[in-house]
Amino acid sequence: MSDTHVPTSPQEFTRAWKEWRAGWEQWLTQPLGWLAATSHAWLDDTPRNHPPLPGRWWQSGDAIHIDPQGTPMTFDGGTFTTERRFALADAPDDLRVTVGEREVGITYRGTYLIVTYDPSSPARHGFDGVPTYEPSQKWLIPGRIEHFDTPASITLESVGWGAHSHNTPGLMRFEYAGTEHTLQVLSTHGMLLTVFTDATSGVTTYGAGRSLDIPAPDADGNVTLDFNRTVNLPCAFSEHFPICPLPPSANRLPFAIEAGERTPH
Repeated sequence: MSDTHVPTSPQEFTRAWKEWRAGWEQWLTQPLGWLAATSHAWLDDTPRNHPPLPGRWWQSGDAIHIDPQGTPMTFDGGTFTTERRFALADAPDDLRVTVGEREVGITYRGTYLIVTYDPSSPARHGFDGVPTYEPSQKWLIPGRIEHFDTPASITLESVGWGAHSHNTPGLMRFEYAGTEHTLQVLSTHGMLLTVFTDATSGVTTYGAGRSLDIPAPDADGNVTLDFNRTVNLPCAFSEHFPICPLPPSANRLPFAIEAGERTPH
């Protein structure tokens, strides 16, 4: 949900931020979004039931097996009621299997993680917004991406389960209070983002870190970082996302970014 348009007046800036917040919270509360997560499980080679889901789920090698035991399930447009094998080790995260009104997100980290999404989740229906700092143009900061000569990856620890490699196209350089700082940039599904901690982490903001989408840079790598649009990682809302990436050591900023989302209720 990046926006490359930089408002030119305080009124336009505030209006654009409020519109973005409304869209972001609408996305958060969608029927099968983050707030709909109600359970998760790591699979092994033993077929098991994972109530309230029907059927049995297990892993064999780098493939996931699902036996619906007669309950219709849908994946990638096809419906099945008997055992199916899916090789999803190289697939994107959170591929969904539909089971009635629920969906099951599938992610591979050497072991398969399944997350159940239920539109009747208490967290979704009890949601009353995410606390934020007041928006301020102080946190519109010029930056510049320095691209690596060749594609690279970085291994990041996760909140609850091992480590995972992420594509990184380069470093973001920016200046704050007369000092230059850098952030490792991540690339996923054609989008640029960064995850970081700062002096507010664990005090007024989620301790494991927050995320910021980065707009597409110009031909010289220049971009405006809008820290007012910093958001929480999914693990800030639920224990059912144990694979949120922890920021690399270079992304632990020594000053307080009093902008963006605060710790959720």
